[in-house]
Amino acid sequence: MTVSPLATHETQVRKADHLRICLDDNVQCSQVSTGLERLRFRHCALPEVDWQDLDLSTEFLGHRLGAPLLISSMTGGTEEAQRINQRLAATAQRYGLAMGVGSQRVAVENPDLMTTFRVRDVAPDILLLANLGAVQLNYDYGLDQCHQVVDHLEASALILHLNPLQEAVQTRGDTNFKGLLTKIEQICAALPVPVVVKEVGNGISAPLVRRLMEAGVAAVDVAGAGGTSWAKVESERATDPLQRRLGQTFADWGLPTADCLISARQVAPNLPLIASGGLRNGLDVAKTLALGADLAGLAYPFLKAASDSEAAVAALAEVLIAEIKTVLFCTGQATLSGLRQEGVLLKSKSL
Repeated sequence: MTVSPLATHETQVRKADHLRICLDDNVQCSQVSTGLERLRFRHCALPEVDWQDLDLSTEFLGHRLGAPLLISSMTGGTEEAQRINQRLAATAQRYGLAMGVGSQRVAVENPDLMTTFRVRDVAPDILLLANLGAVQLNYDYGLDQCHQVVDHLEASALILHLNPLQEAVQTRGDTNFKGLLTKIEQICAALPVPVVVKEVGNGISAPLVRRLMEAGVAAVDVAGAGGTSWAKVESERATDPLQRRLGQTFADWGLPTADCLISARQVAPNLPLIASGGLRNGLDVAKTLALGADLAGLAYPFLKAASDSEAAVAALAEVLIAEIKTVLFCTGQATLSGLRQEGVLLKSKSL
């Protein structure tokens, strides 16, 4: 496929803008929460477990992980993004975490930029997820481009992300989502690695989870509302008043993370699920695991740490792991599966 240098430059500028805005501006949801604050664990004053025996290891998509944590897809395509990805990947390798990269569309348009995504030199063993926008399947992308991003990254799986609101708010966004499910199904059938479908922070409803599962998707990341608002991000970038107004109006649009996760698990009891969207600490992570998630993804906390240093990313990973272990310890559970036992997580009547 042929892409003009101007289009590639525009995509690269957008990548840089996203990083700057997420780090420097307040683009978090303000009127909608994850719903996790409505949940509490039942405290166990006599745990009958030894902290040293606590085990956070788990398996996801055939890969053994040291903890049920995903460094969610964030960035790539610029020099700063390359530094951030390298720092994130080094920590993922050290602690046995999964990691996704940002949309690789910019690297399809300009293969020279693929180096800003590559991390296998520092993370040879991690569960690594390539990433493309699903909507690109309606804009001349197909199996070849999916193969390209997976192969160049040496990825373990491919994320196809859904972002209709972001595209609607984005100046000159790609808004033809018609017929995408059939194309996603075709990619799932033909690609030799698992396909994960995720939202970007507005949530995936239970009916769509069911349809994605029937299409052959290997896992779903519900990516609910309550964290970074990409409508706000695109509003900050907008070059015309209409798009800016759209971003402001829909800044808090979406399904809360907790609600998405509960309903998704009800319709897909055995489908691997990732919970993300507004998770900020290990207590949030533990709550999502108790609700049925197999993995919990965090982006913003890792982005802030990675913009500082590799040591800051490692320190964050250690804190998250300690927080999850504290939940296990103070609920009297030796393993992650124990969090799902009846009575361990107390749900409010509104859930």
